[in-house]
Amino acid sequence: MKTDVEELSPTRVKLTIEVPFDELEHAFDETYKSLAKQVRIKGFRPGKAPARLIDRYVGRGAVISEAVNHAVPELYNEAIQKEELFALGQPDVEVTKLEDNDELAFTAEVDIRPRFEVSDYKGIEVTVDNAEVTDEQVDEQVGTLRERFSTLVGVDRPIEDGDHLSIDLSAAIDGEKLEDVAVSGYSYEVGTNTMLEGLDETLRGMESGGEATFKTTLVGGEHEGKEADVTVTVHSVKVKELPELDDEFAQLASEFDTIDELRDDVRKRMTEVRRLQQLSAARDKALEKLIESVDIPLPDSVVDEEITRRRQSLEQQLAQGGLTKEAYLESQEKTEEEFEEELTSGARSAVKAGFILDQLAIQEDLSADQGELSQYVFEQAQRMGVSPDQLAQHLVESNQIRVAFTEVVRGKAMDLVLAGAKVTDEDGNVVEQETAATEAGDADEAVETVTEAVDATADTDEPAEAADDASAKDESAK
Repeated sequence: MKTDVEELSPTRVKLTIEVPFDELEHAFDETYKSLAKQVRIKGFRPGKAPARLIDRYVGRGAVISEAVNHAVPELYNEAIQKEELFALGQPDVEVTKLEDNDELAFTAEVDIRPRFEVSDYKGIEVTVDNAEVTDEQVDEQVGTLRERFSTLVGVDRPIEDGDHLSIDLSAAIDGEKLEDVAVSGYSYEVGTNTMLEGLDETLRGMESGGEATFKTTLVGGEHEGKEADVTVTVHSVKVKELPELDDEFAQLASEFDTIDELRDDVRKRMTEVRRLQQLSAARDKALEKLIESVDIPLPDSVVDEEITRRRQSLEQQLAQGGLTKEAYLESQEKTEEEFEEELTSGARSAVKAGFILDQLAIQEDLSADQGELSQYVFEQAQRMGVSPDQLAQHLVESNQIRVAFTEVVRGKAMDLVLAGAKVTDEDGNVVEQETAATEAGDADEAVETVTEAVDATADTDEPAEAADDASAKDESAK
């Protein structure tokens, strides 16, 4: 087999492959075996008809065509490996010469990962927020806990913001009562402005047992957008009574005996959270700087696929939430143009990050073993709220094991970047990067269904190509 490689661009090549017919013997053998089982030739059992009779029965042209269809993918993969190319996606193949008992020639155009080296990834400097927790932040957290143990107590006075009411609502248009616009015994907190426009203004100053009518525009239902007379009746007025912040409260709300012990524990937990946030921010910022430091071309097809994936993911989320894209853009205060620009920029960054981390993994000879893949499945299952074996089974059935392998290897590459980075907080203090080891628990046992499927992947010396999942960076690199 003869192979020539023409570089069409830094991210796309054209392979010209020429193969003498005598090198297609394996493809013809497989073709004859397959056709022999399909055809019925008198005097021969199924699968036993000789090649010369099959040629006459189905036609030599059909046999050659079938053999070529079988041979081309194998020849293409052999050429890719021989030329050490990292192909992205499926090639565009064109047969340029096909002469019986002479030669097969075809071309294959395909996008490839750009060739480059990742240098200067050590010593990246990033600054993150301070992890120190202030007294005010502790007070706020304790106050939130205090709210959970509050009680509602009835009061006999005019209604104020923050009061909790039990109300009835009814509506009428031109004196005709709307049966489908009415609620009874509805619990409502004054000042939240979460119901009809004008309701809060009407309630302020009323008392328990009072009734008032106001005009408003209805939202939702068949009368949406119409102005109606809404009558509100107040059944009860209650205020939230908070417990005293003393030792008794600490014993009620926690395992601690004193309020000081409770506050100390809250501060400790908040500091741990801030610490994790520091490391997460450091990871993101280090990756951003690494992306900025490497200048590589990106294949348009891979970027387009990532844009499509992100758009479909957003559309699915909006549909599940019952929102339109227009409503989403309005809530984000973005124009369609700004949205598209942000989508494209994010997709390009994700693809670029994947290429960089893949290359770094190659340079540092990183891989993933069975235990690491099992741990990844276990952690992802916890995040998704499903059992590890369910997720493992899904990965096997959808042929996504390679993606999981890519996630793990890219994560290890990002760990190298972060380990070599200089991370300081806003006050200039060095942020230590050692983290507590995650307990695997029953991870290995829970994902036994994935074992055989990942064996071949885990044994390879190379990380998965970016084509396997250009967006794998989103989870592993952050």
